[in-house]
Amino acid sequence: MNFILSDGLNRNALLPFTYTRPVAEIRIGILTIREKWDKWLSTSCSYHTETYLAQKFPMHCKSENTVISASYLPNAKLVELIKNLKNKEAITSDGVIIAYVTDDPKKEFNPSEYNTKVFEDELITVKNTWDIFSKNHEAITADFELLTKGRKSQPIAKSNTVINAAQIFLEEGAKVSCSILNAETGPIYVGKNAEIMEGSIVRGALALCDNAVLKMGSKIYGASTFGPYCKVGGEVSNAVLFAYSNKGHEGFLGNSVLGEWCNLGADTNTSNLKNNYAPVRLWSYETEGFAKTGLQFCGLMMGDHSKCGINTMFNTGTVIGVSANIFGSGFPRNFIPSYSWGGVSGFTEYRTNKAFETATAMMGRRKVNFDATEKDILEHVFEDTAKWRNY
Repeated sequence: MNFILSDGLNRNALLPFTYTRPVAEIRIGILTIREKWDKWLSTSCSYHTETYLAQKFPMHCKSENTVISASYLPNAKLVELIKNLKNKEAITSDGVIIAYVTDDPKKEFNPSEYNTKVFEDELITVKNTWDIFSKNHEAITADFELLTKGRKSQPIAKSNTVINAAQIFLEEGAKVSCSILNAETGPIYVGKNAEIMEGSIVRGALALCDNAVLKMGSKIYGASTFGPYCKVGGEVSNAVLFAYSNKGHEGFLGNSVLGEWCNLGADTNTSNLKNNYAPVRLWSYETEGFAKTGLQFCGLMMGDHSKCGINTMFNTGTVIGVSANIFGSGFPRNFIPSYSWGGVSGFTEYRTNKAFETATAMMGRRKVNFDATEKDILEHVFEDTAKWRNY
């Protein structure tokens, strides 16, 4: 059987992160959504996504295809049901399609053509940007069990203070020295060649993915995920960084999500709680207004390739698009469109040639090539987001 992960109906609700990737490439827990499905299904899934993303994230079609909505995270019962689907059969939950089998995955799904089964158990879903951090504890716990079952952790150095060692797992090449690891509140996973430097204090759940680094004296509260090659320092609580992003210095980041290739300058601080304790609203690309999250704690949503200077301050519930550059004193606005350059004193358009120079330099430092495919995606984002740059 051929498996395809579809953006479904939730792509726009997950912007700005889905400007530069399909829904399946969102990281929540330890793994991306695609990596979870690949492991559960013992295969390599492809993508049903936007045309401009398809060159980097292609769809592979066969005579029989199972299309799965990437907004749903796998579990044993759902995977078993999906594996047993036959052509023209579908699975729904609360009236929403989860998966179906078709000979033409490019054709729009028509429920009248399918025999439908209802999945009634609870599932972890990623349907809004804030789900990425607010459901991260559940996702880390599920991934930890999936990745470590039947395996033995690398030994933890005796220089560390360890609480609940059974819920701490170090992959090959991981290094942890002179730190406090408390897994009473959730598992702690340290990926291949990742490092927790001296003096760090970690309270699970934590996913420190392959080649990521916690800087000396870090203070980390769960549930937090730092993707491959991320560098993190200071104080962090319930935040997700996808990959290759840096918060390397002092400052607070809480209840937040950062995409790839982001950088927070030294002593950047995010507010995650309003002074009046009211529920937080976030900018919605769907409605072009502010959506109710229902959350009391919600910090910063920052798209790929965005950055801020030292001592930057962000208000509760700030949304920043792709390739923005923020600097200066005071609190900037709580919705900053893609390709914006500036701060409290005002913004100008960040031209693509300058943005691409920065992307080339940052990616080159990690031995990743900024190629024509990446450029085409970011140019599409520039054009698509122009309507919001009306400073």
